[in-house]
Amino acid sequence: MTQTRILLVDDDELVRMALTGFLEQSGFAVTSAANVSEALKLISGTETYDVLLSDLHMPGAGDGLTVVSAMRHVNPKAVTLLLSAFPEMSSAVMAILQQADEILVKPMEMNSLVRIIRERVASGPNRRSDVETVAAILERFTAGTIREWYQRVESEPSLMAVPMTCEERCAQFPILFRDLVLRLNSEQTASAKLLTSSGAAEYGASRFRHGYSASMLADEFRALQLSIFHTLQRNLARIDPSILLSAVMTIADELNAQLSRALKAYAEQTLYVEAVGRLHGAYGG
Repeated sequence: MTQTRILLVDDDELVRMALTGFLEQSGFAVTSAANVSEALKLISGTETYDVLLSDLHMPGAGDGLTVVSAMRHVNPKAVTLLLSAFPEMSSAVMAILQQADEILVKPMEMNSLVRIIRERVASGPNRRSDVETVAAILERFTAGTIREWYQRVESEPSLMAVPMTCEERCAQFPILFRDLVLRLNSEQTASAKLLTSSGAAEYGASRFRHGYSASMLADEFRALQLSIFHTLQRNLARIDPSILLSAVMTIADELNAQLSRALKAYAEQTLYVEAVGRLHGAYGG
């Protein structure tokens, strides 16, 4: 009979030794790691594991959630169990922890731990059925995210000093969101140049006509980025942690690309107005 292979991750050497000894006596094959870096190397190596048993809170870069995400990505069939000494955690962290198969509170009775591991291995990983892509979440909450963005803009006196109606300020944003969703769905994370939409350019030209400065345009985009990330934060329980980091990087890259296109269109409008002014001056108005 094949032994169940467990990857144990804990920064406390005494805990690792105690757990390793008891789990091996219970018939499991145990490989241990003292930190997130060691765990990630093992997960990406040639050995495969049936169970990840990781402490949640560890010093240094990353934590148990980082290890869970890596294991989910490399081996989605593995059971993922997190150990935490803090049963009371913020709602945002708890939302992410719902992506693990179970959260166990330390200290835990050893026989109970063995029973849970065997039950989980027998039943298989508990994957949530309501997981959504980041693109689907942003598409579903486009209107709400734009409303939140407008509320942020309303709190900036420098931006509100430029007279515009709510409809005028928000006119291009559904198009910008559509382009962002298309980018996420296309999985073209390396380059935004494939997009041909003129939404960002129209936005930049429109802001020029209304009298924005380039820095004000950039301030609006920062507010947009904050609103988008806030939408994702409220929906963390629905996002597979293994795709979250790449999606956030794609969002940041796409927003930077949109801002660049908007600023380019803004600059072209500036040059056009200056050229017209020089012509008027040359021919006496």
